[in-house]
Amino acid sequence: MNINSYIDHTLLSASATERDIIDHCNQAKKHKFFSVCINSCYVSLAKQLLKDSNVKICTVVGFPLGASSTDSKVFEAKKAIEDGANEIDMVMNIGIFKSKNYVEVFKDIKNVKTAIGRTPLKVIIEISELSKNGIVKASEICVDAKADFVKTSTGFTKSGATLTAAKIIRKSVRDNCKIKVSGGISDYETARKYIDIGVERIGSSKGVAISNGAFSNADY
Repeated sequence: MNINSYIDHTLLSASATERDIIDHCNQAKKHKFFSVCINSCYVSLAKQLLKDSNVKICTVVGFPLGASSTDSKVFEAKKAIEDGANEIDMVMNIGIFKSKNYVEVFKDIKNVKTAIGRTPLKVIIEISELSKNGIVKASEICVDAKADFVKTSTGFTKSGATLTAAKIIRKSVRDNCKIKVSGGISDYETARKYIDIGVERIGSSKGVAISNGAFSNADY
């Protein structure tokens, strides 16, 4: 199995420098990862660095809280695509979801998806903040809003992806949506377990360690 083709090589630290992004993109090219996942301010730089490769550019909107307005998420997503992004990861509005205002959550996702058209949209539902039933409901809303992926986590809360949550999402979305897991995936064996249950993409800042079959003690 070419595990590298599943990896969104992630660098979302607030303190990431231009030099860090250059090194990150070079790693992605060397290991032939599916994409780099970076903050939107660096999309233009990444486009220059990756122009002669097959590595895609993924960026995040409404990150990491999901609490920004829909209009701001739409603007950020469209601007990122203009700058060269190939995929968008957006954070669901968790507070509105937990208020059980599911129509507004649906509209938030749907409006972003409508704005970006065929560009793949991954919706981060932040599983650490949800019950099992909440994970099911959030996944169903993502499907209804025509998201392309349900993503488990930002990696910025108390915990990241779990096999249990990934299985719940898989059962909830069936074949109507893909799954991306992120947060705490730092070794080859763990990554393989997710792939074996049907996960299509893995977000990790430890892509090189995973690629090399190594184990990293760092969580994210």
